[in-house]
Amino acid sequence: MNQFTFVDNLLMCEGVALRDIAERFGTPLYVYSRAAIHERCREIEGAFEGRGHVTCYAVKANANRTLLRLIAQEGFGADVGSRGELYLALEAGFQPDRITFSGVGKRDDEIAYALEKEIQAFNVESAQEIEVISGIAGGMAKRGRILLRVNLDIDAGGHAYVSTSKKQNKFGVPREKALDVLRWASGLSNIDVRGVHSHIGSQILKAETFQEAARSLAGLVKELRQSGLAIPDLDFGGGYGVQYRGFISHPMLPEESPERDVLAPAAMIRTVLPILETTGCRLSIQPGRSVVAQAGTVLVRVLYRKETEEKTFIIVDGGMNDLIRPSLYHAYHQIVPLTLNEAPRERVDVVGPVCETGDFFALDRPLPRTDRNDLLAIMGAGAYGFVLSSNYNARLRPAEVLVEGTSCRVIRERESIEQL
Repeated sequence: MNQFTFVDNLLMCEGVALRDIAERFGTPLYVYSRAAIHERCREIEGAFEGRGHVTCYAVKANANRTLLRLIAQEGFGADVGSRGELYLALEAGFQPDRITFSGVGKRDDEIAYALEKEIQAFNVESAQEIEVISGIAGGMAKRGRILLRVNLDIDAGGHAYVSTSKKQNKFGVPREKALDVLRWASGLSNIDVRGVHSHIGSQILKAETFQEAARSLAGLVKELRQSGLAIPDLDFGGGYGVQYRGFISHPMLPEESPERDVLAPAAMIRTVLPILETTGCRLSIQPGRSVVAQAGTVLVRVLYRKETEEKTFIIVDGGMNDLIRPSLYHAYHQIVPLTLNEAPRERVDVVGPVCETGDFFALDRPLPRTDRNDLLAIMGAGAYGFVLSSNYNARLRPAEVLVEGTSCRVIRERESIEQL
């Protein structure tokens, strides 16, 4: 169920009008639906139909403390990429033995902290990293549990910046090197080799891409076991795509064609489970975007209309410092008015106030005519939104609000000028 919908031409989040939230808390403003997060969590867990597994939410997608607590309460584990994310996950109630630590550049103090907290495993990216973990673990009289991240050389499609499993990417070790690395690692007294891990990219829309990765990993597990290695665990990563185009439809809105061939994350998981289950491994996955993306929006207010011979610009009070995805990835976010009327449609650039030409949310986009002080919602902004925000141009980071039924509350205060 979509928790963002128009009722009497007012855009609602659950039972609250977003116009009222914007007027109460100001803009730019992140707004999240609690019900949407719960629904996504339960859909993903339901895809396993009772099979043993661990779902580790990728904290990098959205690290708001309140939202992390909601996800932890759903029984999820967590995947972290820094000491800070590990701290936030533990504070939110994620159990240490259901936390994985990923990333190519783990510092020594981060490794020691994770060993101290006795996390489930490190997803390691190189032989040298294994050697470092072994040395630190030995000094602490501990053993570091590891899964080796394998680069499968699979083109997951999408923007080059979210490709993580091509040979030229920095992530993992080549598939053909996995046996040698794991055989060597299994001989280290302070390393416990648990298995293999792969994460082939982000916003992946085709089931065939995941199926190719699953077949490759299942084949690798078989090869490793035939060579005498015990491989009890398999972490399949995340990257499940979500719908950004046409997320909300209404006769007064321009029609947007949704992304083609997009399977819901739960359906995507079901397509690979039969392949992964042949390994007999304990399975883990790492959804992030698919849990929170569609649960959030950014509300902005129109500051000015600027009409030139070439363009009509809608200048809003939010900028690339608040939501950088369109500037960084040319990512598409549907933009809709908070209040619909019979306004004519026009093609516009929706841009922010930051001193960069790259500061935009939409280019040459058909939208209902908007004027000064109108309010707009940038949809699908729950993932990689606030976590990538900055103080560029000495702009203040926005507040975050959680809607729960017919009520709402601030879950992160707007930054003050004194905090710069």
